[in-house]
Amino acid sequence: MPVIEQRFAHTIRGLSMDAVQAANSGHPGAPMGMAELATVLWDQHLRRDPADPHWPDRDRVVLSNGHASMLLYSVLYLTGTALTLDDLRRFRQLGAPTAGHPEYDEIPGVETTTGPLGQGVGNGVGMALAERWLREQFGPELVDHHTWVFAGDGCLMEGISAEACSLAGHLGLGRLIVLYDDNRITIDGATDLTFSEDVAARYAAYGWHTLSVDGHDIAAIAAAMAAAKAEEGRPTLISCRTTIGRGSPKLAGSNKSHGSPLGPPEVAASKAALGLDPDAHFAVPDDVLAWIRRDDAARATTHAVWADRLAEHPQRERFQRFHAPPAVDDIAWPTFEPGGKLATRKASAAALQAAAATVENLIGGSADLAGSNGSLIKGSADIGPGAFGGRNLHFGIREHAMAAICNGLALHGGVHPYCATFLCFHDYMRPSVRLAALMHQPVTYIYTHDSIYLGEDGPTHQPVEHLMAMRLIPGLAVVRPADAAETVEAWRLALARRDGPTALCLTRQGLPILDRAGDLSAASGLQRGGYVLAEAQGDLHVVLIATGSEVSMALEARARLQADGVGARVVSLPCWSLFDAQDAAYRASVIPRGIPRVSVEAGRTLGWERYTGETGATIGIDRFGVSAPASDAARYLGLTATAVVEAARGVCGLV
Repeated sequence: MPVIEQRFAHTIRGLSMDAVQAANSGHPGAPMGMAELATVLWDQHLRRDPADPHWPDRDRVVLSNGHASMLLYSVLYLTGTALTLDDLRRFRQLGAPTAGHPEYDEIPGVETTTGPLGQGVGNGVGMALAERWLREQFGPELVDHHTWVFAGDGCLMEGISAEACSLAGHLGLGRLIVLYDDNRITIDGATDLTFSEDVAARYAAYGWHTLSVDGHDIAAIAAAMAAAKAEEGRPTLISCRTTIGRGSPKLAGSNKSHGSPLGPPEVAASKAALGLDPDAHFAVPDDVLAWIRRDDAARATTHAVWADRLAEHPQRERFQRFHAPPAVDDIAWPTFEPGGKLATRKASAAALQAAAATVENLIGGSADLAGSNGSLIKGSADIGPGAFGGRNLHFGIREHAMAAICNGLALHGGVHPYCATFLCFHDYMRPSVRLAALMHQPVTYIYTHDSIYLGEDGPTHQPVEHLMAMRLIPGLAVVRPADAAETVEAWRLALARRDGPTALCLTRQGLPILDRAGDLSAASGLQRGGYVLAEAQGDLHVVLIATGSEVSMALEARARLQADGVGARVVSLPCWSLFDAQDAAYRASVIPRGIPRVSVEAGRTLGWERYTGETGATIGIDRFGVSAPASDAARYLGLTATAVVEAARGVCGLV
């Protein structure tokens, strides 16, 4: 009879086969191939307390190859962390917690949403970085855990993992351990169709500690994991040579076991080959269940001892503050004298300094554009190899990984991350930003150089479609402030939000600092997404709706229209999603029905019809930009106050 560890691994295989077969959908091969890796990790090496999967000093486990979700679901059930057998039986069904790919905040023990390959690797780097930074703050008495990442060939082919792991090696994140499921199979066939590199050599070149092991040899796996934990100065890649679909007489080692059920006959044959009852479904032997849970009392004691240390620790209150929402109202936000001009990126830099002075665990940085983005925390050191006491992160030219790492920082807890680049490079970040929104993670993105007004760098660097594309992401608050005061409000919003990420879209060029002591409304209206900035003098004939740098253009157009007896209201609409979330009465009070409307924004016009209506006009840029000084480019592209005036007169029938 196999030893108990092997029987546990086979139980994982049985549950995975059964769940995929019951759903008639899924990926049985990877869970069957990685079963021994999970067995050793959860039994011998994982710092965990099944009674409290949210314990701050737990080890983090990321399943980057999220299609292998039944591996994770099986272990979470077997270890008593979460789920029931009924949940496994309902795998991939509507309303079940056992989604096709693991989803964060649906099940305790699922540390991040995975599916897009390589994302979990980037998240793992962020989690390991958070652990290392917090350990520098509080010491190993309170922060003493590891980050484990399961990753397959697909994860390591994706460019995001290369970016993230390069940075992890540079920083020396020694408590990051990647378990590489080296089964040499992808959906289309053997990896040698496209992938012939020496992965371990590549990771060694990144500065990683590398090990190789038979991924089905329990003793060898345990020794490799112990060696990885002993390596404090470098992250570790353990290349685990496995057989996909292990145990299947006909499909083991084949891409046919990757993404399709094995079929009832092959499931039965596989169970027989593994020593399982071929006629039993979702079977879990009592002794196997008792074995994996035998040390739970000791695990709970380890957690309790940690809790006692926290209670007596001199920095207990600070530790708890780090794990709570930031005290936004305690921040001494900057104010600005009206009358001058200031780029909103510079106003953002001032707001960042104010926020950082109060929110001690606000950390972040830029993709090699810190000076341009205004993303450095002044007076704080850089985070670098062997130096984790600072707050300024230099991500290098790695936008994709930067965003995924920030997701990992946020998911870990204890830090409030932000990152920065030019708005046009959001395209490189989009998959990670989408996942931040899907997971409701409060990451702040600083996007500067937000329009054609950056000028001479030309259309490759001039974002025109990006704002609309970003607004399509559910849960992402896209904020384009009109001046310095709105920029401060945007930062207040970003730090206060706990239900999703915020994108601050900021100008390179100086914008008028609006005098709100007169007839202009307070910038706090930004908190509702849109507000009446300037009311019409006399009867209301037209509503001018604008965002960002075009708000001052709309104000200029309003003055000219008013001089001609055309009453114009200016609405600042910095965040569509927040405005759309307001009640109908408020929205109608800002943009009343039956009044002609004109929108103006330095970007694509598609989508503005929701606010302008069928009879309104939209002024924007429905083409790529041009390489020219900013003012010349704007005139050439028709982005002028004169154009707004003419459009307003047109919708009012005054042409």
